[in-house]
Amino acid sequence: MSLPTQVAVLVALLAVVTGVALAAGAANLGTALGIGQVAFTITLIALLLRR
Repeated sequence: MSLPTQVAVLVALLAVVTGVALAAGAANLGTALGIGQVAFTITLIALLLRR
């Protein structure tokens, strides 16, 4: 997977997970973004280990 594709996957994942967290009832946007950051970090590590 090329670098631009990996960046696009990470940005899309952050947006989707944040939206799902908000829809699932996160207390506020900060909490939802925190959940999104955790998912972003896990995915980033997985992509780095695949390289």
